[in-house]
Amino acid sequence: MTIKPNFRLDHTMFRVSDLDKSLDFYARILGMKVLRQNEYPEGRFTNTFLGYGPENETTTLELTYNWDTKEPYDKGKGYGHIAFNVKNVKEAMAYLEAEGVSIRSPAKPMNHGTRMLGFVYDPDGYIIELNEPIS
Repeated sequence: MTIKPNFRLDHTMFRVSDLDKSLDFYARILGMKVLRQNEYPEGRFTNTFLGYGPENETTTLELTYNWDTKEPYDKGKGYGHIAFNVKNVKEAMAYLEAEGVSIRSPAKPMNHGTRMLGFVYDPDGYIIELNEPIS
């Protein structure tokens, strides 16, 4: 008999073109904490892990900065978005707009539903969804 292990989403990884801009967006603007950062000189890259709680207890975001990459990354057709839960999407979107964050879609009820959603771009053009808690 095979025992199914317990799975927990550990992290999502993005490649970023400007680590300082990305850290400003995720840490200062979205309030995530830098949990650890490792530089790999032989591989010429830096990995930074951010989150809202301890790394082994909550899902984290890994930002990978490849030192020699000069062109923006192609997002591909498979990427959708990552989502952040907020109490009030309209207020959160107003805050992000005031911070100069690029808005993709303003706060509005989701298509064919009532839950409030809004979408923004991070500094590398990755789509970020804001949503209100499921009631």
